[in-house]
Amino acid sequence: MVSQDRPATTFKSRIKSSLPYTLAVAIIGFVSLWIRTRPSEYVFLSNGFVRFGGNDPWYHMRTLNVLLENYPQRMFFNPMTNYPYGSYIHFGPLFDQMMAITSLILGLGSPSQDLINTVGAYFPAVLGALTVIPVYYIGKYLGGRKTGILAAVFIAFAPGQFLSRSLIGFTDHHVAESLFSTFFMMFFMLAIITAKKKNLRFEDLFNKNFNVVKEPLIYSIIAGVMYSAYQLSWPGASLFLFIALVYAVVQYILDNFNGESSDYLGFTGIITFLVSAILILPFIHPELGFSMYYYTWFHVATAIGTMAGFAALSLIQREFKNRNLKAYYYPLAIFLLGFLGLLAIRFASPSVYSLIISAPNTVFGVLTGGAATIGEVSSMFYYGGTFTLSRAFGNFTVSGFFASIIGLIILLVSVIRKAKPEEVLVLVWSILMLFAIYGQNRFAYYYSINVSILSAYIGGLLLEKVKWNELDEKFKSSVKSPADIPGFLKSFRAKQVLAVLAIAVFLIYPVYGAAMVQSTGSNDPDWAWIEACLWLKSSTPDPGMDYNAIYEAPEDGKLFDYPESAYGVMSWWDYGHYIETLGHRMPNANPFQAGIGGRRGSINETNVPGAAPFLTAQSEEEATEVLESIHPDPEKSGARYIMSDERMAVDIFMAMPEWTLDTEGYMQPYWTGDGYQYLPSKRYFDSMESRLHFLDGNGLKQYRLVYETWAYQTQEAGYKQVYNFLYGSSIPEVDSGYVKIFEYVKGAKITGTVSPNETVNINTTILTGQGRTFEYSQSTSSDSEGRYEFIVPYSTEGPIPGETQFDTAPTGAYVVSYGDTTTEVRVSEEAVLNGEEIKV
Repeated sequence: MVSQDRPATTFKSRIKSSLPYTLAVAIIGFVSLWIRTRPSEYVFLSNGFVRFGGNDPWYHMRTLNVLLENYPQRMFFNPMTNYPYGSYIHFGPLFDQMMAITSLILGLGSPSQDLINTVGAYFPAVLGALTVIPVYYIGKYLGGRKTGILAAVFIAFAPGQFLSRSLIGFTDHHVAESLFSTFFMMFFMLAIITAKKKNLRFEDLFNKNFNVVKEPLIYSIIAGVMYSAYQLSWPGASLFLFIALVYAVVQYILDNFNGESSDYLGFTGIITFLVSAILILPFIHPELGFSMYYYTWFHVATAIGTMAGFAALSLIQREFKNRNLKAYYYPLAIFLLGFLGLLAIRFASPSVYSLIISAPNTVFGVLTGGAATIGEVSSMFYYGGTFTLSRAFGNFTVSGFFASIIGLIILLVSVIRKAKPEEVLVLVWSILMLFAIYGQNRFAYYYSINVSILSAYIGGLLLEKVKWNELDEKFKSSVKSPADIPGFLKSFRAKQVLAVLAIAVFLIYPVYGAAMVQSTGSNDPDWAWIEACLWLKSSTPDPGMDYNAIYEAPEDGKLFDYPESAYGVMSWWDYGHYIETLGHRMPNANPFQAGIGGRRGSINETNVPGAAPFLTAQSEEEATEVLESIHPDPEKSGARYIMSDERMAVDIFMAMPEWTLDTEGYMQPYWTGDGYQYLPSKRYFDSMESRLHFLDGNGLKQYRLVYETWAYQTQEAGYKQVYNFLYGSSIPEVDSGYVKIFEYVKGAKITGTVSPNETVNINTTILTGQGRTFEYSQSTSSDSEGRYEFIVPYSTEGPIPGETQFDTAPTGAYVVSYGDTTTEVRVSEEAVLNGEEIKV
């Protein structure tokens, strides 16, 4: 037992000795903050607009504003997205609450929108900078203070997803996940170390031996609080619960083989997860059953189950000791207990069993189909079905990634020689996070923590080899003032200088250089999308929803009761949050992967209506059927507007058929004179996305272009050149609006009578708000009685109050022609919206 009778000067001396390191960590933290706030000019634009990079940051700003509007009540169900169903919000409440409280304090209870935007923009950078604190302490308790300082430096400069998700303007909960999960590991490690050092036994608790119990108890409680903070930042926090449980199994087995008691571990685990189970209780939603994606009984059950796991492992170990059983039977007993437990769950609750069995594959397995096209959940090591390390190098640098692997190997060897609990914990944690990035590259912002610690571990070992501790002691004894520093520097040996240079050149400089290159800001969303969404907000009918209100979720099995004026906006799911937050309109699909539609199982499965089957539809009729099927009420349409950009038409188009499990035939080899080239095929140009974006909806009956932004220099002109080459057409080979908005209307019916079976044409010239013109035309043949009919989407008379205030319209009347006869027809907006007939 460690003596509690310490000299009075011990605490002061500890504070004095740690002061330089505390100061160093503070400086590193400020440098980290500076790196993350460098691109502020990309966030705070000259016109007062604040740009939040990425998709989810816009949604967090949306939920933050609703929270402040209704404080302290938070939005849980949102009918303003995934129309006509709405979406439950799976985001944890803590990130928004922290920003809200900060805004309320700084705004003296009434923060302005500018202040809210500023707090939201700076918040991820501050949390990213604070991460140096737990990383330092984990490094310190793993390999000493020098390792801790190196770990803090590495995470301060860490590039890749950790940096991108903690830059100014990336207002998302991911950086909070990294911060609180690392704090959890730090305090969990401290609890284990102190409990082990004090040789804690369960009897100490029962005998009220608080001198032994107090410190591990405090650290365990704080670890539980930090795990809860992590869990309230992201419902998937059970990932680290799994890591803790796997670590426990390994540590119990090692302790049993070494003949050591694991009471210290059982005590820590039980207290930690008891606290987390209690703290999560107020936030669960019993009506959502046992889902791991929202706060439900799943999160309470898993915490209690982990407590039970620690208790069972301790109980079995005690029985083994009391019965003097062979150590190698212990792993078998654990395996048998786990197997029986799963078997019992399978019979008691098949749904829970299925969830438990599938959960590891959700995190560690490589996704296929449409899900594989989601950038952040695709594998770190597979791209296009091919194994690659390029993405790992891009996230961690070459030296950083390989340093983490080497660090893992060295740590494994050290554990085999002598299993220190803190080393086993870091080893298990790092291995499981490496498997996690194999499944989903999004976990790179977690693994950056491990890379920093493992790189620092290697650096610390190198400094040990060159006897850095001697320099440390000499510095403490000989440097009393700045004047003593030159003399101290003369005591450096060549091998120590070389070690420092090696660490600086091979470990620090690569991550620093990558961070400097990466921390230059984001232009996402670009101005075209911002402009288009603002136009949507000001120039389309009010959907009749109170934008900042908190709505109750509908009863189970029922739809939300939308007003008659409500409508959806169709686009690819990437842009759903922009449409909602900037445009104040209701997207059909969003970055929660809601509303995408398509097939999620076998190729024979019916296509679920949504963005994927609509945008890949091979005819207007097929697309309209999808659009009408989105809303369960056959009298209502699923969407009124469609938004498209050049990226949807070119860069990410093939992601759409991935969700329908039907990717063949969109690109085919064609002979071009210089050999075969893969070019867009007829199937591609027949898709609704191509018809709308590249062909401006020419010839479509119920879809009209109502707005386009300015043109960028893109691949559009090249695609149009291919179209003209393949079809002998002559559409202008120019770039048009980068973002286009189309409206789905009933269309006016233009009817007339000519000779039987005669070809009849209709055309007009459309002028967009950007001053661009294109031809709109249709062709049909009269029936046996000479009757013909056109359904046209454009009004020649301009917009009307209360409806779409379009700036794209015909320059004159429609011209109906047959033989040598031409007739001009004018069409009112009412006729287009109501499907009225106009007789020629």
